[in-house]
Formats: sequence, C-alpha cells, structure tokens
Amino acid sequence: MCGIAGIMHADPALKPDPQLLVNMAAIQQHRGPDGFGYKTLDNHGVGFSHARLSIIDLNENRARQPFLSEDSNLLLAHNGEFYDYQRIRARLTADEARFQTKSDSEIILHLYPRMGIEKTLEQLRGEFAFSLYDRHEQTLHLVRDRFGIKPLYWTQVNGKVIFGSELKVLFAHPEVTREFTAEGLFHQLMQTMVPGTTAFRNIHQVKPGHIVSITRSDGQLQIAEKKYWDLDFPTETDRAPMDESEAIERVREGLLDAVALRLEADVPVGSYLSGGIDSCAIIGLASACRQGPVKAFTIGFDNKDYDESPIARQMADRCGADQDIMMLSGNELYGHFEETIWHTERSIYNTLAVAKFLMSRHVNESRYKVVMTGEGSDELFGGYPAFRRDMFLHGLDSLDEKEKKQWHSLLDESNALFSGAMLAREQVDDPDLHFKVGFTPSCLQPWLACAELIPDLLCADIRESLKDYRPGEAIAATLDTSQLKGRHALDKAQYVWCKTMLEGQILTWGGDRVDMANSMEARPAFLDHHLAKLAVSLPPELRIKGRTEKYVLREAMKGILPEVLYKREKFAFMAPPAHTDPVKWDQMRNLSSRLLSDAAIERSGLLSVAGVRALFSRHEAETTSAAEQVQIDAVINHMLCVQIMHEKFIEQDIPALAAARAEQLKWAA
Repeated sequence: MCGIAGIMHADPALKPDPQLLVNMAAIQQHRGPDGFGYKTLDNHGVGFSHARLSIIDLNENRARQPFLSEDSNLLLAHNGEFYDYQRIRARLTADEARFQTKSDSEIILHLYPRMGIEKTLEQLRGEFAFSLYDRHEQTLHLVRDRFGIKPLYWTQVNGKVIFGSELKVLFAHPEVTREFTAEGLFHQLMQTMVPGTTAFRNIHQVKPGHIVSITRSDGQLQIAEKKYWDLDFPTETDRAPMDESEAIERVREGLLDAVALRLEADVPVGSYLSGGIDSCAIIGLASACRQGPVKAFTIGFDNKDYDESPIARQMADRCGADQDIMMLSGNELYGHFEETIWHTERSIYNTLAVAKFLMSRHVNESRYKVVMTGEGSDELFGGYPAFRRDMFLHGLDSLDEKEKKQWHSLLDESNALFSGAMLAREQVDDPDLHFKVGFTPSCLQPWLACAELIPDLLCADIRESLKDYRPGEAIAATLDTSQLKGRHALDKAQYVWCKTMLEGQILTWGGDRVDMANSMEARPAFLDHHLAKLAVSLPPELRIKGRTEKYVLREAMKGILPEVLYKREKFAFMAPPAHTDPVKWDQMRNLSSRLLSDAAIERSGLLSVAGVRALFSRHEAETTSAAEQVQIDAVINHMLCVQIMHEKFIEQDIPALAAARAEQLKWAA
C-alpha cells in the first residue's frame, strides 16, 4: 500500500513543478514511509509522485514508483495490491513481456497495451487505486477498486486536474480551494455522504468500480466517468436455484481462496481479531494455511457491554494464534480524537475510529505492516440488524401486519445496543428513497433521523441556503435503478448499504484511513470480487435464515468457530458512546469546551451557538432516553469533527505544511 499523487495540465507545454509533486508525496508520508519517487513527462504536462510502503518486492531502487513503461508510453502510480499477479506475470512472460521488477504493480504496464483499460481491469483481483497516463492517447485514467477499499480524489482547477490518495494531498497544491459546501457540511453532520462527493467544494472521489478518464483535446481537458463493475444481484426471476449444502461448500471454498491469496507478501501478515464471526473465520482459515501461529491483534474496551475480547481469546486459543490484546478507555479515545480526524478527513459518529487508529499504531510498533480484516462479511452475507428488519418487513409477503409488527419488536429488542446508531429509534420514511428503492432502507434511517436535528445546528446563512435541501433525494439520485429493479428486499438493502455506508464509512474511517495513518495495510478478504459474485447469487433465505443472520457463512465456518460464537447473534462492534462512561463524557466535554466554545463556533462560521447549546441541554435532560442520547452523542461527535476539519484543512496552511514535511524528510526533487 502506498500514497499516490499527480497533476495533468491542459497545456502540454506546462511542466508540473517537481518539488510540488514531492511535497504532495510528503504530506502523505504516513501512507508510504519506505521511500518516495516522482516523474514528469516533457511536453505532456503530466507528473506523478508516490510514497511507498514496501510489501511486495522490497528492493527500493528496483521497485520505486512511478513506473515508466519500456517504450516510455505509459506512466503508472499504484496504491494497493493485485493478488494472483504471479499467474498473470507468467502468462505475460510467455507472451514475451519483459518485467523490470518483482512488483505486482508492473503487470498494468503489460496488460494495458494488450487489452486496453477495461479488459485489463477484468484481470485485476484485489484492492487498488491507480493513475495511468497514456502518451499516445493523451489520456489520464484514474481507477478505483470495485468496493472503494482504496481512496482516490481529484479536482479540476485553472486548466489542470490534480489527484491524490487523500484530500490533504490535493490541498497541498496552492491553487486548490479549501472550502466546505453547504451540502457537504450537512452530510458531515448527519454521517451519511452522498456517494462520489466530499465535504469540500469541487473535490470529487473516483467512485468504487469506476474509471475517470481525462483526455487532452484542443488544449482542453475532457473528463468522462465510466462504471466497470457492480454487485449485480440477480433479479428474483433470474436467480439460479442453489441448495443449502452446495451454498455452504462454495462459500467455504471461496473464502479459503480469498484468504490464501491475501497471505502473499514479502513481510509478515497478521490479522485483526474481534469477537465476531468475520474476523474469527479469517484467522481460523489463515491458521490452517500457515505452518506457524498467526499474529492476532484485538481491541478491548473497559465497558463489558461493548468488549468482545473474551470471545476473541477463545478463538485465539482454538486456532493457536499469537494474540495481542490492546485495552482502551475513554481517556485514550477522546485524547486522540483530533489526530484521528486529520487522517479520516471526514466526520465520525463513534470513537471506534479512534480505537482502530490506535490499534494500527500498535500494529506498526509491533513491526507488522499487513493484517487481514473481516470487513465486508456483513455487507455480503446479510449480517446487520438493519438487513434483518428490511427482509422481514419488506421481503416476506407471507407475513401479515400483526406478524410484521411482532418481528419489528423482536428485532429492536435483540439489538438494543444498536438503537440510535445503527438502528433508528423510530421508523423513518423518506419519499425519495422510497420511490427509488421501494422502501426507506433501515441502514439509512438513523442518519435520516439525525438530519432533522441539523438545520438548528447550522449558522443562519448556511441554514437558509439549505432550506429546500433533501438529503434523501441527493442520496437516491446516485443509486442505479437498474441494480434495484426486480430485486429482493434483502438485495436492495445490501446494495444501498454497500453504495453508502460501506464505502463512505467502514472502508474510510473504519478502514484505510486509520490503518494507513500508521503505515499499516489492511486486507479485507471478504471483499474479494470472486467471493462477492458468489455471495450475491445466494438465495436471500440462506443469507438470513429465520432470525439467524449470515446463516450460510456461519454454517460454512461451523468447524472453525467456538460454539458460543457459532450460536451468537450479531454484536455491536463499536466503542462505548460517550454518555455510558463518566470519564469518557468528561473527555468529550473537555474537547467541546475548546472546539465548540462560542468563540470557536463564531470563528469557523459553520454552526449556531444557540443550536449547539440547545443540543447539549437536550442530551443532559432527565427526560432524554438512552437511545436518544446515543443519537445525540453521534451528532456531538460530528460537530466536533467539522470544527476540527475547519481548523486543520481550511485555517491551516497545508501547502506550507507539505513543503515543511518534505524538507524535514529530506525529500527533494
């Protein structure tokens, strides 16, 4: 894993400043501390830079990026991993390709001339984001992996396109404006982002499974976006039959294959281990593949309602893992809140992001660069309480209204820790989402409920500009109708989650950004696209059977999991909310006393002093329920985040910071 950056001018005679390219690499040195590189192409107005984390081919001189093809036509900067690259290299070598490195990245330079960009992407397996410039076509391709595991941002300003792995990389360029949009601010405060957008004006993401192609034509840059992959759940009439035993065996084999591929590295590979089925399945299979014990890293909390470490210990003992448990309290979680937001570059509703940031630091200090993780299992195999709710309320026509209400009540009772955060306290019906999907997905309802609180928290000017804004409409507009029409309710719910919360939250502040903050590569085996293709083909009743979520995965991993975990319902893996812990509440209030003071609010010009005070009063009122406190905790965290983001990304001189970082590192053009 690495960090990439680059510039393409509309005028080919304009050469990107090499030192600016180096500065853009230096500001993301945490993504790649093992070295840097840059290249510019004369008379093409193009330059790339790269900060390297050495995982495959540790020879720094040989594997330094950006790569230039042997005929000098292609320039490549790559972040991520391509699995199964040895087989592709062997095939290309038989076709007379000559490789200059042992790096997995180099296969792009040989596939693309033979196949073109879209056929090349069909060959790639893994998590990746890369930039590829073609001299002959005068085209820059920006590509992001199928699920959005790796980030990639871009902007167009003053006749040039600027791109990078993180927002701060773009902000290191002095011509890039750093300013919130009203809509971006609204979504930061309600948690759910509009896919493809950011909080900042004119700053875009390459969407998961998409290519953004920038072509120079008559002195202008023409920008086109194209989708190359999607989940593609089969319609209810087209789904092929599959019996339970076949499904179990195919899931077992598919996950084993994905895990085995992700053990490939030139450095040790460890694993995250919580008390959930997902990470336990990963480490169980990894242990079966390895001769020696797998290093297991576990987060524990000092609140027993949220602490999964006891079950994680059972799993570690069962598979002979070398377990390392890091226990956390409120002091650590809010004590590192601001540092975490510098890396997430977006708001967080729960301090689990801080916990994962601290864990990645611990992994780094333990001299590990790579861990496997369980992200994606809930998304693909139906593991969230929101999915169960939608399946039973919208996917089982045989239930009458009384039975539906009974299931609704049972689901709420069995997932009490989720209420207010991952499940709405009360039903929320959004007309735009209902029109697009057929119902309002339960996964979005808690954040749509938060949306009602947002206008009163905004300063008068921003509030007025958003008086007719409908966040549900903005989200619904990005969803592909062709991927929803004719699908089962569970398929629709999973699809919407993957397009919103998976990419915008779990893989961002719960994944890449807090992992790479400490130069640590995470490999989510469940998000292998071959396994995903199998998962979406499974009948809904095998994903959620009765009240058992992830049924087919649970059965496939039955021999690996401890009995207590095999029988256990989905648990809320998140940090304890602030109000549940007096120490944590005091830490949050101390942070608020600075960031949400009257003076700080007036300086940023984003929030309303009266609105912020009213929300705190509501939180502390005796009549406020625990579930409502969870919801308000989330919004307070969001308010802290936008104030931190204003301070770090708007008030701070990031171009100067990037230059100073390059000088400190002695990274020079």
